[in-house]
Amino acid sequence: VQLQASGGGLVQPGGSLRLSCAASGSIISISDMGWYRQAPGKQQELVADITSGGSTNYADSVKGRFTISRDNAKKTVYLQMSSLEPEDTAVYYCRADIYGLTTRGLASRAYWGQGTQVTVSS
Repeated sequence: VQLQASGGGLVQPGGSLRLSCAASGSIISISDMGWYRQAPGKQQELVADITSGGSTNYADSVKGRFTISRDNAKKTVYLQMSSLEPEDTAVYYCRADIYGLTTRGLASRAYWGQGTQVTVSS
């Protein structure tokens, strides 16, 4: 099982970006999926997460600007980011709680994507 994130890049303040993260491998089911970020010199923080049923949760700093969604058939989670600010500059990581085949047989655990850089600068 692995997560592959994509969609980061350089954008001007006020611009938009869409991040994607696709899960692949021997997957039985996926529960919560989410996005975290880590800016230089700061701790990692939750940006947004979404349950398998579609309930969402956002950090206060991104409410009204970011939207998390998922396509269960594609095993993919998205983060639509709008009105981006320089303070949003960070490496963004996706995370998913997946029940699937591991080296120890079927098990549920958290998986992380490789991280994608988002830079907001003029």
